[in-house]
Amino acid sequence: MTQSSVKRNPHMTGMRCIRCNRIYPVGDYFEGCPECSSDGWPVSVAPTYDDAIFRHPQWQNWLAYRGEPLLGEGNTPLVRMRALEQRIGVARVSVKYEGANPTGSHKDRMSAFVAHRAKEVGATTVAVASSGNAGVSMAAYAASVGLACVVVTTPDMSVNWRRAAEMHGAQIIATATGEERWSLVCDRARAGEWYPVTNYLTPPVGSNPFGVDGYRAIAYEIFSESRDVQPTDIVVPTARGDVIWGIAQGYADLRKAGMLAKLPKVHAVEPFPRIVEVLAGFDMRGKFFGRSAIVSIGGETVTFQAMEALRMTGGTAVVADEVDVRRDQVEMARAGLYLELSSVAALSGLKKLRSAGVVSDESNAVIIATSHGYKEEAYFEHPLDIAAPR
Repeated sequence: MTQSSVKRNPHMTGMRCIRCNRIYPVGDYFEGCPECSSDGWPVSVAPTYDDAIFRHPQWQNWLAYRGEPLLGEGNTPLVRMRALEQRIGVARVSVKYEGANPTGSHKDRMSAFVAHRAKEVGATTVAVASSGNAGVSMAAYAASVGLACVVVTTPDMSVNWRRAAEMHGAQIIATATGEERWSLVCDRARAGEWYPVTNYLTPPVGSNPFGVDGYRAIAYEIFSESRDVQPTDIVVPTARGDVIWGIAQGYADLRKAGMLAKLPKVHAVEPFPRIVEVLAGFDMRGKFFGRSAIVSIGGETVTFQAMEALRMTGGTAVVADEVDVRRDQVEMARAGLYLELSSVAALSGLKKLRSAGVVSDESNAVIIATSHGYKEEAYFEHPLDIAAPR
């Protein structure tokens, strides 16, 4: 694919604050809405488009950048899991399998759009604060378009992820803590040295808004793949809300285009109470402490965009217990899909939503599986037996 085959969408008219709805010129608002920020609210902005965009019958023309995929990202399968339906007690369960993306996770959708935007504005180096999927993904996409990539991580980064990022040519920088990781990206971004991919503020805003725009395609694809049996509930593993916001906004677009009468409820799953606490009345700008092996959706913070996604669709949030998730990882694998723990958390969350009566027995539920399980560090409870020679 040549660089000229992907262009910024001509229907993009500006950047809209998702809280106050102010419209700003098209630009890079890494630290969110300036007005809300001055009022003490960290809130992301999102590309906004004129209504003529929905005259295009192909939803690929609704996104920030139009053209062929960069490395083949997107159009991931929606896999019906009949073996799980009776056990959970719902009419239909499907998995949107993002592990089928080129680097094995949903992050490829964001990385492709960040790469396009970075090239458009003349950036030479992209920087991502990540200890996993985001770092590997951005390293691959940066390499594909000739950008340098810096992955700012912590010393406990998995060797699997580190090797993959380095193979793509990324520079790895380790800081002692996650907070220091964000501070380093912040300093270099503000100095104009690095084009940032991920959030770097506390309280957080969210990732690069052009990258987050790419996640709207998940909603469009589920809609297209579901045909006459549209989902009633979508369950999303959630940290800082980039994916859940993109899905919620994508469905809002479909309704605005007259293609959908009712939005599915989009629910968040987290490894310990954060969004749950905010729904109970706590200030979303605070810190919420907890520990879990479900690291890809870890972190101590909540974003406005995550809360807004729930409000828009009437969804809620649940906590997935680590013990349940490990058990459900085996159950999902025995049903045919080996997923990363953070992806399996969506299955555990769906079970809790069903038990609580939030999801009914007539529901058509979709689980967002953000990554496959092959990247996780291996552990074995017993050694392999050596087969006797025949």
